[in-house]
Amino acid sequence: MNLNQVTIPSTNIERSVAFYKQLGLHLIVDASPRYVRFELPAGNSTLSLHHTEVLPKESSIVIYFENDNLDDLVANLQAKGISFTQLPTDQTWLWREAHLSDPDGNKLILYKAGENRKNPPWRIN
Repeated sequence: MNLNQVTIPSTNIERSVAFYKQLGLHLIVDASPRYVRFELPAGNSTLSLHHTEVLPKESSIVIYFENDNLDDLVANLQAKGISFTQLPTDQTWLWREAHLSDPDGNKLILYKAGENRKNPPWRIN
């Protein structure tokens, strides 16, 4: 199996498209204002947004985007006006993470894990 796509809700597709383009995603399907799909800069996964009038009350879903140049990426995004709730921080699970939310409050984590993403020292066989 391969994770192909994640779809998240948005109350304002146009606003969200601008945000995700700032993150570096490439718009490949535009059925605005109902639906859009992005290609990520690396890998084969896609991210879709679908319009909704009302967002779920609270979601525990978090979307992670890995980048080998995390600190530079965060600095560039901050220069574009994107706010973070946590700047790049080394975690005990050996990842470096920065936290933010998209315009609809969907939780995002930009991170760098390298080998530790799939092969941490405590990986089971």
